[in-house]
Amino acid sequence: METSSGLERRRRVVLVPCPFQGHITPMLQLGAILHSKGFSILVAHTKFNSPNPSNYPHFTFLTLPDNLDGFDTSFDNLVNAISVINTNCEAPFEEHMVQMVAEEEQVACIIYDSIVKFAEVVADRLKLPSIVLRNINAAYMHSHLVIFKLLAENLIPLPESQLHAAIPGVHPLRYKDLPLPATIEIPQNVLDFQRSDMDIRSSSAVIWNNIDQLDHWPLQQLQQHWPVPFFSIGPLHKMAPDIPTSLLEEENNCLSWLDKQAPNSVIYVSLGSLAIIDEKELIEMAWGLAKSEQPFLWAVRPSLLNGSDAMKSLPEDFIKNTRERGLVVKWAPQKKVLAHPAVGGFFTHCGWNSTLESMCEGVPLVCRPCLVDQWINARYLTHVWRVGIELENLQQITIENAVRSLMVSEEGEVIRQRAFNMKQEVDRCINEGGSSHEALNRLVEFIISLSGRKL
Repeated sequence: METSSGLERRRRVVLVPCPFQGHITPMLQLGAILHSKGFSILVAHTKFNSPNPSNYPHFTFLTLPDNLDGFDTSFDNLVNAISVINTNCEAPFEEHMVQMVAEEEQVACIIYDSIVKFAEVVADRLKLPSIVLRNINAAYMHSHLVIFKLLAENLIPLPESQLHAAIPGVHPLRYKDLPLPATIEIPQNVLDFQRSDMDIRSSSAVIWNNIDQLDHWPLQQLQQHWPVPFFSIGPLHKMAPDIPTSLLEEENNCLSWLDKQAPNSVIYVSLGSLAIIDEKELIEMAWGLAKSEQPFLWAVRPSLLNGSDAMKSLPEDFIKNTRERGLVVKWAPQKKVLAHPAVGGFFTHCGWNSTLESMCEGVPLVCRPCLVDQWINARYLTHVWRVGIELENLQQITIENAVRSLMVSEEGEVIRQRAFNMKQEVDRCINEGGSSHEALNRLVEFIISLSGRKL
């Protein structure tokens, strides 16, 4: 297969990401992988949270007007924001694709994030092959089927007393781990959003940013629901050439600080790019870290608090008391931090990208899920893969004990060994002959098979 010029390079793959950090990152990584395999890459993206084209000189970028200026794009209004994106981006995306028809440019397929349905609508209308990228844990997607089954059986809303009960046949999940609240009437617009997210429509295949061995059972269940080829080619950040993907400026000075710390001594703390907590929890986290007496690197994103700068809300006594063994930054180069030998634990929101990044480096976790799929990820991390400690509540004593347990106890050593074993398993999957490596080869051949016609 030619990879630098010729027929294969002229095959264009159009990528349509959802404009949030956890979604943009894997889509750009997928683009880098496919470019390395000989495809030309066009990224069609919203104006909101648009990537910097100068970071990806081998890609072509198309900005889609989204009319989101001044619109509330916080997590609480996420469903409405995505609805606006799907409405406003459909026409300009279709117009550009029609222009490509006129220029007779060969397009292999459109790969779109499952949330931005407008891309699939346009692909279907123009009779173009489309593939959906699922950049989440398959167990999370399977939980949607569980919710719809419970609704069909009129079991939602559930009584509060049922929340901690195990869901029959869906180990290890409890009703409280479901991504939608099971004890209240679920709003219709939320249900419509979830049903839409589960509908792959006319898509030709599903790409998963995961590892088949990790997600085998839920993948089997979903394969019965979606009778199209599945390609589990994750972790994408390990399969892809190293490219910058962060929408926030990373403070690389923290790496030189880590260089001065002992091996496996530092707990890295980050709740991701989207979660919002209240000031009380911020204070509890701060004093929990302080009282654990463990070295820490804490990424305190300014927007972590709703309506105020989280960095400025940290107690002065906390900063003073931990200056010798702690470092607080606004945002960290996470993949480099987790790969650093000084880092021995990760206090995390359990977002799927963060979960995969920690697994790849053999770093055990303290799990504090905040939203959506993170509850299910945390449950799998602590009760299936057993590489993390579940944070039972958000009080400082609980945080202190969890950090100590992970970093300096015998239990923590056992968990760290499991995390190391998982790292070795991931390495086998992404190396030649491994499941992700072979799935990627099959995906490349599949895309080539789709690109036999011109627009």
